[in-house]
Amino acid sequence: MPAPIQNQQELQFKGYAVEDTENWEKFKLIDFQPKPMGEHDVDIKIEFCGVCGSDVHTITGGWGKVNLPVIVGHEIVGRVARVGGAVTEFKVGDRVAVGAQVCSCGECNLCKTNNEQYCRELVFTYNDNFRGCGTATQGGYSTAIRTPDRFVFPIPDGIKLEDAAPLMCGGLTVYSPLVRNGAGPGKKVGVVGIGGLGHMAIQFAKALGCDEIVAFSHSNSKEKDAMTLGATKFVATREEGFQKPLLSSLDFIICTADVASGVAFKELLETLVPMGKFVMVAQPDDKLPSLERIAFGYAFFGGSLLGSKKEALEMLQLATDKGVKPWIEVMPMSDVSKAVRGLKDGKPRYRYVLKQDIDQ
Repeated sequence: MPAPIQNQQELQFKGYAVEDTENWEKFKLIDFQPKPMGEHDVDIKIEFCGVCGSDVHTITGGWGKVNLPVIVGHEIVGRVARVGGAVTEFKVGDRVAVGAQVCSCGECNLCKTNNEQYCRELVFTYNDNFRGCGTATQGGYSTAIRTPDRFVFPIPDGIKLEDAAPLMCGGLTVYSPLVRNGAGPGKKVGVVGIGGLGHMAIQFAKALGCDEIVAFSHSNSKEKDAMTLGATKFVATREEGFQKPLLSSLDFIICTADVASGVAFKELLETLVPMGKFVMVAQPDDKLPSLERIAFGYAFFGGSLLGSKKEALEMLQLATDKGVKPWIEVMPMSDVSKAVRGLKDGKPRYRYVLKQDIDQ
């Protein structure tokens, strides 16, 4: 483990950028300018960054227009190198993390009620711009990041930095809807898709004490993994009539599938109790099917975005207490092209984490 940073440092800001969505596997190491240092800002020397499906959706142009050049990555962990004058929560050398959001207005009712991820002035960690100064946000495939302290999370001592990285988006994205929909003792939960998000959703559902956790996957290839992660039942959705033994039995389903085509929405909705909830946490490039069928099942169909700082801190503590740990493969950051191609092809089991190796 590297020695803690003792004195405030001026960091070099450079990272692996994509300059053309048509050549999304081609990364160029560039220098970039962070936002001006503010009283509440924290400079972080990055050590690891998880590779998220959002990164691939962005660099391929699957989610629309991209501010180029773009440095993606929003599962960021490292150590504090510098703090603004008004920062009291962190000191130089602290182990910290940053997720998919780096700013909000701080004044609206959403920001004041631990719902800052839904603020109308939300600023994403990359492919966005800070309000006011207009500086482009750049992500964690880089040496450093400058972020307001509200969006910096202390990492408990019981979690390794590389294990903390995937929790910052993948973990928080599933934890928030689980707790907001009452996951816990007495509840029966379904998880659709056993991948980067789904494998953490199963673990958190177990850690929260759900009575039953049903893992849904297209085929049987991940059955052993799902059961090892904590599922109480595995269901292959390509089998006709898979939903019949589960009709009107689940309180809540969290869907982490990164493609809409091939997801058996109609049959999955039939497994919900009346007024049950089906929550999408992935954002596929392809369109969702017509939702008119929902009215006949008395189910709620909705989405969820990231999580609040309050939830992030609770999630990290729960992960520490219950041993929730993402299944990761660590790669040097210089292998970023290999990592995004592997993710695009569905190869990781279940999260790639890049170790920062840029010369500074």
